[in-house]
Amino acid sequence: MSKVLDHKVTIITGAGSGIGEEMAKLFSSEGATIVVVDVVPERVDKTVAAIRSKHGTVYGMVLDLTKKDDIKKLVDDSVKIFDHIDILCNNAGIMDGFYSLEETEEEWWDKVLNVNLKAPYLTTKMAIPHMMHNGGGTILNTSSVAGLYGGRAGLAYTVSKHGLIGFTKHVAAYYGDKGIRCNAMALGAVNTQIGYGSGKPSPLGLKVLEKTTGSMGRPADPQEIARTALFLVSKDSSYINGSVLVADNGWTVY
Repeated sequence: MSKVLDHKVTIITGAGSGIGEEMAKLFSSEGATIVVVDVVPERVDKTVAAIRSKHGTVYGMVLDLTKKDDIKKLVDDSVKIFDHIDILCNNAGIMDGFYSLEETEEEWWDKVLNVNLKAPYLTTKMAIPHMMHNGGGTILNTSSVAGLYGGRAGLAYTVSKHGLIGFTKHVAAYYGDKGIRCNAMALGAVNTQIGYGSGKPSPLGLKVLEKTTGSMGRPADPQEIARTALFLVSKDSSYINGSVLVADNGWTVY
């Protein structure tokens, strides 16, 4: 019996924990070949072991996505080992402590933008030629409701996720006629280890955040988000391109 993602070679960044880990396990159960990417070796080993225990096909890579050479290795090795790339999930991301403009140091601004925006740019740029050669592909970017509004995170994270949504729409517009779809998930609170991202959170940032959280309710379980992601990378969403699917338990409807 065929599965939703049978034989689809799928790169998932940030797949060592949280949403990325659950995406990797779920996609594998639906027949995908998974390339697990994370910066922490123990996390990569854990996700790879979980997939192998279910007899899935998986390859783990410990890489720093702020380094262009590491991203090139990711794409080159994936193609070398599995011949092609069908799905790219730009999921890796870091938070920024909910810091305001005055509190955001240039070093932290660069780090957040490099991980959350520059890495998806470079990874997608390197993967797209292989997708076009293979007749098409699917790209899914993990964004946030912080990419739609101004009071859900700190400055650097907010800017990075706004940028990722613009990036998503641009790629969809330019490559849709080449068989490549590109969509994003704008997520609310998710129960993961991402935390605040830079130590002690900003009291000012948390005060602003408190004004917006009344309608949020509970945070999502990563498995719930993984099921949303599965829809967006599968043929079930074949007519969806350049869209931003909001999954926030109604946080932004008020």
